[in-house]
Amino acid sequence: MTVSVKDLPLHTPIDGRHRKMLIDGIWCDALSGRSFETRNPATGAVIGTVPLSDSSDIDLAVAAARRAFDGPWSRFKPYERQVLLLRIADLMERHWEEIALSDTTDMGMPIVRTLANKNRVLGMLRFYAGMATSIHGHTIGNSLPGDIVSYTRKEPVGVVGAIIPWNAPTAASIWKIGPALAAGCTIVLKPSEEAPLTPLLIGALMMEAGVPAGVVNVVTGTGAEVGAPLAAHMDVDKIVFTGSTATGQSILRASAGNMKRVSLELGGKSPVIVCADADLERAVPIAAMSVFANSGQICIAGSRLFVERPIHDEFVARVSAYAAKLRIGDGADPETEIGPLISPRQLERVTGFIEDGTRQGARLVTGGNRITEGPLGAGNFIAPCVFSGVTDDMRIAREEIFGPVISALPFDTLDEVVRRGNDTPYGLGAGVFTRDVGKAHQLANRLRAGSVWVNTYHAIDPAVPFGGYKMSGYGREGGAEHIEEYLNTKGVWIRTD
Repeated sequence: MTVSVKDLPLHTPIDGRHRKMLIDGIWCDALSGRSFETRNPATGAVIGTVPLSDSSDIDLAVAAARRAFDGPWSRFKPYERQVLLLRIADLMERHWEEIALSDTTDMGMPIVRTLANKNRVLGMLRFYAGMATSIHGHTIGNSLPGDIVSYTRKEPVGVVGAIIPWNAPTAASIWKIGPALAAGCTIVLKPSEEAPLTPLLIGALMMEAGVPAGVVNVVTGTGAEVGAPLAAHMDVDKIVFTGSTATGQSILRASAGNMKRVSLELGGKSPVIVCADADLERAVPIAAMSVFANSGQICIAGSRLFVERPIHDEFVARVSAYAAKLRIGDGADPETEIGPLISPRQLERVTGFIEDGTRQGARLVTGGNRITEGPLGAGNFIAPCVFSGVTDDMRIAREEIFGPVISALPFDTLDEVVRRGNDTPYGLGAGVFTRDVGKAHQLANRLRAGSVWVNTYHAIDPAVPFGGYKMSGYGREGGAEHIEEYLNTKGVWIRTD
């Protein structure tokens, strides 16, 4: 039976119960006995407590992952890993409404959006299931004298430490767990302290699907007390991280102790380029939602809107009108298009950027006001805003805001907009709107970003690699490249004469 938004128990009272974390197949509290609250960002209400762990808990989780990696899990055949991943996908599909509501309650994403993530997340699991049986090395002809056979083997890298952000808990969890299991690795997952509930739910579903004890561990706590010791742990073979560039740099430094493998998907300040020949009816909502989706809390947000000068004023007016009509509300309301920011701290950060933009001379065309009255007054709500009159050196045009803020900038030539679009330390995404196929190819080739979308945005598929250039990180998630991040290549030489 298909379940619609109207069928969901969206107004079920929050129970505020305590959840335990998962180590070695056992649900447990932190060794210290400490815990912390997690709150619904739309209402400020406590929706649960979870263990506040530290390095001693990480030691237990890593030891469990190592035992599992060296033990029965190492004897799982590719087909068995494939069957397990498919079983996980089927189980998550049966529980999808519960997973979606958990994300909405814990981090604020509108329920229509969390429900719509179903195909992407389940598609990832089923894609990785296929990859599990397609891992192979190569027989290589060599030029040495004598009869020597040379070939390569692909082997799992070992114990993986995964640190994920709060802005997409379900997708981020599966983007780390899926390829790790497909490759034969074990994993210690550290969710964000801002949104830990869905990763714990996913851990429970992993156990129900038959994942062996210790193969998947979920440890909750802060970045300083859990993330840092995980990144530095001498028995972790690889760290995979999604989050801010500053934290990524700290993780990279921490990984040096045992030279562990590292994959980083970091921040962005993505340009969206709208040429004068673009289909404006298509471009306006896509360009707007390239930022406003998830209240701007997306690493690939197209927050620098470059518009060719002849259509600049009209396009900015249209985007501003679109922004002003977006419905702001509790993510549990199926009519909501813009939910809350994750926390009061993030709200303060975003409002600080908006104040800086105005102070530096940008013109606030629409939005930017915090909602302090009525039923939304207790939440972390801010109206999506559009700035015009922005210059490239303004803070709102240089730094990642992670909020619903668009900076509109005019341009005159393709060479100019390429130079300005690339003039950023980041290189995660870029967007182009044009009806000219020559311009589309030229801009796609010249923009220094890991993903370039033409006449669309936010398109992500398990079969297509995703990742950044420059300070947006390195390594790829998705595509055949993804599972390679979790494998070592071994050369084997056998003399047969």
